[in-house]
Amino acid sequence: MMFTRLKRKELQNALLRSPAVVLLGPRQVGKTTLALDVALPDGGYLDLESPEDRNKLSNVEQYLRARLDRLIVLDEVQRMPTLFEPLRGLIDRARRAGVANGSRSHGFYLLLGSASLDLLQRSSETLAGRIAFIELSGLHRLEVPSGLWDELWVRGGFPQSLTAMSDADSVLWRRDFTRTYLERDVAQFAPRTSAELLRRFWIMLAHLQGSTLNVAQLARNLDVDTRTANGYLGLLTDLLLTRKLAPWHSNQGKRLVKSHKVYIRDSGLLHSLLGITDMDALLSHPIVGASWEGHVIESLLAVAPAGTQPSFYRSNAGAEIDLLLTWPNGEHWAIEIKRSTTPKVERGFYSACEDIQPSRKWLIYPGSECYPLGDGIEVMTLHGAMQALVQPP
Repeated sequence: MMFTRLKRKELQNALLRSPAVVLLGPRQVGKTTLALDVALPDGGYLDLESPEDRNKLSNVEQYLRARLDRLIVLDEVQRMPTLFEPLRGLIDRARRAGVANGSRSHGFYLLLGSASLDLLQRSSETLAGRIAFIELSGLHRLEVPSGLWDELWVRGGFPQSLTAMSDADSVLWRRDFTRTYLERDVAQFAPRTSAELLRRFWIMLAHLQGSTLNVAQLARNLDVDTRTANGYLGLLTDLLLTRKLAPWHSNQGKRLVKSHKVYIRDSGLLHSLLGITDMDALLSHPIVGASWEGHVIESLLAVAPAGTQPSFYRSNAGAEIDLLLTWPNGEHWAIEIKRSTTPKVERGFYSACEDIQPSRKWLIYPGSECYPLGDGIEVMTLHGAMQALVQPP
């Protein structure tokens, strides 16, 4: 089954503006498929996990200089961090030539990475001013038919997991995926890390879906020191597998919660880590509310415009907003997430909105209709909210 990725247009536009673009996302999320869709038939492709393709770059400048007339896709670029330095010279030379003879001065390289911007940025700083970053999430509701929305929540957004022939096949794919990450990527980015300890830590985080972080308690439960636990959390975050949602803060003088909230980013991986195999098992599991909340948050952030900052708001007095989107112009959108088909807003949300004064207030629920609730609150379906974020007023 083929899916049209919403990021395709954004990627094409970035290549029209920037000499190099980095497309970030976890393994198997569809980066290569999207990149080849954009680059072929005229572009070139190198997989830096392939010894044969790495050997082609034994003389990077010579190989790439002969191919400046077309877009080159470099997959799994974190495998070859030394590549960024020669790319700078190649890009500058190509841009000068483009200005001189009227040829193109952008869209030379599309780099695919399975690690976060923070992890790659240490290598990519040499390309400052020459590179753009785009993050590709798993499939979401604006990219799949409505008949797959339940499977999307249960199985997650990895294409092979979502389109598996059965729930059992999907579970097996996700288990293999998790094992591969632990055995291969951990060895690359943190060679001294115990894969077994990291697996147990990952499962602990799954049980804490949507909770505020207490790393010291996690460390005690795992029988490691706090520094090690923080390292595990940082690694899973850098690999784009977990999200640390920051608390909103200001100079209001309010006593606000300062700890991050933690989420397993893909709902299918969350369910796999917890042994949840299908919708019936999910609906009877205590994690169901937190799973829905995380699924909604990741779905919204997948389509939120560039520069939108996510956070949550919680005061010690009980005022709370599940997701606060802050636009580049400083405008706030407050979002409450409920799994009930007859959702109600709690007093804490009203109190938080009095503090924040958001321009829009949404209550997202798993129903099929959008309608006003009063006090400026809009009850929104997840699909409707995502459409509104793609085309904000």
